[in-house]
Amino acid sequence: MAPFEFHVGPAVSDFVGWLLRTYGDFFDAASRTLLSMLLTVEDILMWIPWWAMVAGVVVASWLVSRHVAGSLVLGGLLVVVVGFGLWEPTMTTLAIVVTSVILALIIGIPIGILMAEFRPVRAVMQPVLDVMQTMPSFVYLIPAMMLLGLGKVPAVLATWIYAVPPVIRLTHLGIEQVSGDVQEAALAYGATRWQLLKEVRLPLALPSLMAGVNQTTMMALAMVVVASMIGARGVGEEVLLSINRLDIGRGFEAGLAVVALAIVIDRLTQGVARRFEPPV
Repeated sequence: MAPFEFHVGPAVSDFVGWLLRTYGDFFDAASRTLLSMLLTVEDILMWIPWWAMVAGVVVASWLVSRHVAGSLVLGGLLVVVVGFGLWEPTMTTLAIVVTSVILALIIGIPIGILMAEFRPVRAVMQPVLDVMQTMPSFVYLIPAMMLLGLGKVPAVLATWIYAVPPVIRLTHLGIEQVSGDVQEAALAYGATRWQLLKEVRLPLALPSLMAGVNQTTMMALAMVVVASMIGARGVGEEVLLSINRLDIGRGFEAGLAVVALAIVIDRLTQGVARRFEPPV
């Protein structure tokens, strides 16, 4: 028996309840906006024929890497997904990933810039990011489900919250690592603080920023499989059903589809990131 105990759970539950009572209309409007955005992305991905998507991946990979064999391998991975009959669930998963990453970039990059520009913002955000990156992924499902119910919208919210820290950290890191000599030279030529950020610090921080995009995308893909537990559907649902039914074969194929999508996304985003690296 512990000598004393205390709990923060009731306070958190009360806070979420207060949010729902006070800002219920806001969350409903946000839910409709997110759903509209998600369905638009999903409709576009479903509209593109699988063979066109495969060809597009091969061409895009060749453009960023100039490796013919590697580009064909990426295309072959998507053909395997088609062969498993998991193309539509995979596109549903990709739509959630794309929507979550877009939201993460819209919010994460400005926060990373603010952290680099203002010390008070950095002092506040660093412990917040530490907590966000160490919190178990399943925990993010609880507030998303309580605020927005079940379905794809809370899955987008949970995925976005889970995936946004890397792009914030790497944006901040990239700007912080810009050479002081280069910045002093720009200031000596009369650059204002805004011009220094726009013309010097951000362009030189692009390799780190693109690495953040890569990491955010991969974390979003990992989270969207977990989010199938609250109705995200997609290929994550296939994994969940396989676990519930102990269907090893189906689970193996669904897992391979996730791996194939992860490899394709990782190689493409890494290739784009290398394009922004300064010449040695």
